[in-house]
Amino acid sequence: MVNVLITGGAGFIGSNLALFLKGCGYNVICVDNLSRSLEHNVRRLSLNGIPLHLADVRDYDKILDIVRGCNIVVHAAALIDVEESLRNSVSYFENNVVGTAVVAKACVDLGVERLVYLSSAAVYGDPIKVPIDENHPTNPLSPYGLSKLLGENIIEFYSKIYGLKYIILRLFNVFGPGQAFTGYAGVITKFVNLVKGGQRPIIFGDGLQTRDFIHVLDVCNAVEASFKTKHFNEKFNIGSGNEVKIIDLAKMIMSLANFAGEPSFAPERAGDVRFSCADISKAKRLLNFCPKLSLEEGLKTVLYCLEKY
Repeated sequence: MVNVLITGGAGFIGSNLALFLKGCGYNVICVDNLSRSLEHNVRRLSLNGIPLHLADVRDYDKILDIVRGCNIVVHAAALIDVEESLRNSVSYFENNVVGTAVVAKACVDLGVERLVYLSSAAVYGDPIKVPIDENHPTNPLSPYGLSKLLGENIIEFYSKIYGLKYIILRLFNVFGPGQAFTGYAGVITKFVNLVKGGQRPIIFGDGLQTRDFIHVLDVCNAVEASFKTKHFNEKFNIGSGNEVKIIDLAKMIMSLANFAGEPSFAPERAGDVRFSCADISKAKRLLNFCPKLSLEEGLKTVLYCLEKY
């Protein structure tokens, strides 16, 4: 049986991934410091018999002990709020950059077969062309985006010097059940909760900015595909390949919830890119990755908490 460790395993993506991989037959363990985890996600791990180790990814000795015996490590642990990173950049570099260096070094020292790093489309910054392919220049607009790019650089360095095998997945805007309300990564959850509470969705800016939303179940499929591909030491965009205006997203959620009226608007936020959409042709070709859930189907899993995995 393949043993998989997920860092940040009590987080939104990590906990969904843990349950998904266990359902696929993997032996899954998680590590998290619980600083940003939702109680709901921790409870789901416990109910499904998935071990959760309490540790910080910056603690090399503890991480080394937890990684021991694992074939694959998925590094999902990170602080992810763009606005917060602009206010507290040092914390983001300490957690995201140092944490990635520690996890990568533990993988090297124990001969882990493959490290899968969950990076972010934030490494691209404001794109010069859309859709964005993996060769697009990187130009982060926030400490968060920079921290994810530096994490990529560290992993590539460890591969060059120590022979670490890796897959880097640049995730676009992931959504689904069990998500907190953080930036545009959590805009769907935020809109849904406002509508359910009888309030209008709040759009920052004019609403014409675009994002590429991908359901967490599709991300789980991409991660599992990265375990099997022979094309390691590669970067892949993981998104839907569809560009969605934020105002259209808000109206779709309102329509699905039978909520009348129009969204409300607030001033634009610093650090947000204007347009974003993934070119996923490389992932389709080399990972055999193909998103399965449409945006509307995915929104229903958040509106009605239909956990299909």
